[in-house]
Amino acid sequence: MVDDAQELELSPDAEDEGEAYRLNKKAVASILYAVEIDDAAKLTELMEPLHAADIADLLEQISAFERTKLIRLYDREFDGEILSELDESIREEVVAILTPEVLSDAVRDMDSDDVVDLIEDLEDAQAETILGALEDADRVAVEQALTYPEYSAGRLMQREVVMAPEHWTVGEAIDHLRATPEEDLPDQFYHIVMVDPRLHPVGNVTLGKLMRSKRATPMRDILEDTFQVIPALRDEGDVAYAFNQYHLISAPVVDDEGRLIGVITIDDAMSVLDEEHEEDILRLAGVGEGSLSDRVIETTKQRLPWLAVNLVTAIAASMVISQFEAAIAQIVALAVLMPIVASMGGNAGTQSLTVAVRAIATRDLTGSNVWRVIRRECLVGLVNGLIFAIIMGIVGILWFGSPALGYVIATAMVINMVVAGLAGTGIPILLERFGVDPALASGAFVTTVTDVVGFFAFLGLAAAVLL
Repeated sequence: MVDDAQELELSPDAEDEGEAYRLNKKAVASILYAVEIDDAAKLTELMEPLHAADIADLLEQISAFERTKLIRLYDREFDGEILSELDESIREEVVAILTPEVLSDAVRDMDSDDVVDLIEDLEDAQAETILGALEDADRVAVEQALTYPEYSAGRLMQREVVMAPEHWTVGEAIDHLRATPEEDLPDQFYHIVMVDPRLHPVGNVTLGKLMRSKRATPMRDILEDTFQVIPALRDEGDVAYAFNQYHLISAPVVDDEGRLIGVITIDDAMSVLDEEHEEDILRLAGVGEGSLSDRVIETTKQRLPWLAVNLVTAIAASMVISQFEAAIAQIVALAVLMPIVASMGGNAGTQSLTVAVRAIATRDLTGSNVWRVIRRECLVGLVNGLIFAIIMGIVGILWFGSPALGYVIATAMVINMVVAGLAGTGIPILLERFGVDPALASGAFVTTVTDVVGFFAFLGLAAAVLL
């Protein structure tokens, strides 16, 4: 019989696609059973092999009632890394469940950037509890970080940073690291930041180069070729872009006078990049920034405004249709075929829109290539339009026995697909130029354009040709 703890180990070679590195159902059932029978020892045994990220996933997947019982039973085994891995939507709930003693022990083990990330989403009373649990130096560092604007590098950085004077040798740096108490060093770091006498960063030295260089080697001789300094007020989106663009592992953060005050590491930068990508996807779908653990009322409030916008655009399209009531009354086939034209245009517009918003977010779409991209999307729309125009023309002839109707829907299809390519690319570009988030507002505009143009082109041509 396989031990329960072994069953919880995650396999990178899982047979089912998409199941690698996930807790299996049997693992979750075993944990929940231990919670149900109030067996704290068994729960600890089952949870011990799990990474903090997997425990956070487990807490996010189970119900609020099960989550409360599990946390209270797990009690003092709960550490700060789990808190930092939790989704923001339930982090506040989890913090409220933890006892002050457990919470204090948990936050003391966290890096300053993780504590800042935790506190900025909590109520004042909970934030004060956490600040009160920190050592004086740690509390001051967190409070100083909280004075920087939200979504800035100052909020993202960690204060724990390893630095050395620029005149040191490799041997001096190694001796310094060995002599420094463990609690005064970050849990993980990748570079030693070299500074001048005024604490201005002048370069990075990787630990790999440090360990393979002779002790007498001057540190300035093994500086990294790529070195970026991040101002504390720099937007975190720009920071994430810099890490991705220049393949950074870590980067020093400086204040207004250029003095070293912290460091940002790749895990934090990639978290920002991931959050921005997720935010763009959710906004394109008009579902806000909710999560699977949000309550019904919260989710409803997030989605209602965008459904209302969609209602307005649908009314606008219906008003176009109403202008051709006589044509539709005489030729019933128009009512059957017109949704096809609008739907194809809408899908084509969404494809172009997605490409454009992604290119804007990654800064690949610039003033130098914008017209080339717009032209390409219009040509793609034209080619696809011609292909589907032939198909729908044949359908119109075979289905309704009317070559003229086939010509009409074919022409309308081409027009709407070209307009879809133009709108899907042009609208997000225009919104971005006017300072409006293209992921937030483009979808409604593109849908309106493709619906209105599709209906107007099809019904207008039908009224002119068939009546």
